Amino acid sequence: MVIETDFSFAQAIPGLEGRKVVEAIDLLGPLRPLVGPKPEDPNQHAKRKWRGRGFNLIWRPNFGSQFGPKCFFLQLNLTEEELDFTEITGTGIANRSLFEPTITLGGIAYIQAIKDSFDQTGQHFEPGVWAYVPKTANPKEPSTVVRMGSIPHGTTINLQGTAADPVMTKPTFRPASITPFVGNHDDGETGLIPHPFEEDFSKDNNLSRTDKNRLPGLTRDHLKNPNLFLSDALVNQTVLSTMVLKLSSNTKLGCSVPDVGGGTANIASLTGKGDVHTGGGPNAAAPVVSATFWIEEVRDSDGAEFVQLQYSQRVLLNFEGASWPHITVATLRPVCAPLRDPSDGCTTS
Repeated sequence: MVIETDFSFAQAIPGLEGRKVVEAIDLLGPLRPLVGPKPEDPNQHAKRKWRGRGFNLIWRPNFGSQFGPKCFFLQLNLTEEELDFTEITGTGIANRSLFEPTITLGGIAYIQAIKDSFDQTGQHFEPGVWAYVPKTANPKEPSTVVRMGSIPHGTTINLQGTAADPVMTKPTFRPASITPFVGNHDDGETGLIPHPFEEDFSKDNNLSRTDKNRLPGLTRDHLKNPNLFLSDALVNQTVLSTMVLKLSSNTKLGCSVPDVGGGTANIASLTGKGDVHTGGGPNAAAPVVSATFWIEEVRDSDGAEFVQLQYSQRVLLNFEGASWPHITVATLRPVCAPLRDPSDGCTTS
């Protein structure tokens, strides 16, 4: 899945010559590893394809008896993923402002495609743009990273956050609770609505969860905490450095950076009308999305060093008066371009 475009921004920036700005400072900032180094030819695009494996979990609403008698179905997929990035910064994406001089953003177009590893069926497709935003005076915010994506089911996302300075340690992966809950506290402890049968992978198959025969190697522990897939990928690796990108659509927490903007939007068939008391409410609206990306420099057991991308994403689906987690995790490496030397850290598989 390759982004084929010769587009790049070439906008007039008052008082500045855009090309000189780009040459003086990398407008992608911490996002540069996603696309790789700048090409020597300024007319060419930096681009990088990533490929890897992961896991996807979604509690989705269930109408009728096709997938069992319950109002939900727990869908589980071991996954294969491709994530393509192409820089579109050009001379900089000019954002004019009423209260401060024009700022210039760095931009990357991306396409994400995820397939089920059991039968190669398509499970997720998402085009969008990543951007690096310099610090602003109004609102008074430090530099931030942004991911704007469009999901064909009918949801668009605008996630904002920060990039931490690289540290010379391996990542820390907090547990990812899969249990539905009620209320506003998504802490894995408050207002939980456990479903013991579906959440315990040691139990036999039933009609409210994906057949275990489609999930070779999935364990009870990995189902309870999908982030274990990320730590497993590091077992035979030495992590030399880690940079963390942490983003969320929710700016109403009071402690997020930035604390305005962002959000999600859902089409009518997801949002629904009414509430559970009137026989209505959301079909499967996605009010909140959060994601953490770890960009790592690693060394494997053979001594090869390469860049690696890991992420854990959490979407909450609202239906039947509760919030139901939709969790996606993956570990990805750059794919070698034709005639490219694999010794630079990319993978040919």
